Amino acid sequence: MAMSPSPDLNPITPLLLRHQRTRVKICGLTRLQDVSVAAMNGVDALGFVFVPASPRHLSLAQAAELFAAVPPFVQTVALFLDPAPSEVEAVIDRLSPDLLQFHGRESGHFCRQFSRPYIKALGVDLFTGLGISTLNTVLADHPTARGFLLDSHASGALGGTGDTFDWSHWPKGQSHLNNFILAGGLNADNAQQAISTLHPYALDVSSGVEDAPGIKSARKIFEFMTQVNHN
Repeated sequence: MAMSPSPDLNPITPLLLRHQRTRVKICGLTRLQDVSVAAMNGVDALGFVFVPASPRHLSLAQAAELFAAVPPFVQTVALFLDPAPSEVEAVIDRLSPDLLQFHGRESGHFCRQFSRPYIKALGVDLFTGLGISTLNTVLADHPTARGFLLDSHASGALGGTGDTFDWSHWPKGQSHLNNFILAGGLNADNAQQAISTLHPYALDVSSGVEDAPGIKSARKIFEFMTQVNHN
């Protein structure tokens, strides 16, 4: 005999379920103690930068030491900006990151060649002015991307500047379809507002939890995660 569903087990729509908890990635880690503090405070993913022009850039040897300290169930993300394929392959071979993150003008074909899950960073210029007309083309070029990171920089530039963008340009109505990740100028003072206003899939923070480029602050990480978890 079939049992009727319990009235306490009402179905939850995928959209509501997805927004139950906002995930967090801290990017630009360079020190073992910061990896430990981030993990202890419940950060979901740790970003490691492989862009020579960045003050947070890591060599393979430096990154290997940090990767070895990442505990289970915390994702490792390797960040690139218009790299040569050999540079990406070297990181994959040595470190086996969980996700790749491409910040430049990499095409979908380029990103897919590594047979690795990836996210693609998009500049805010794609959500304003004439750039809006090309947004759908860019999204369609990356059908297998696990998510899209929206940052305050122009397309093809590196983030971590500490600048916010005008959140009125946040792509309303499709964030639940593309796992949009918010970056740019986030800190403990605006994390709650970002979540309640935009409902992003995740927040990506770097300079907002730093004392200096690449030098994270345990206090700022704790304060940031406290604000995130209050939502």
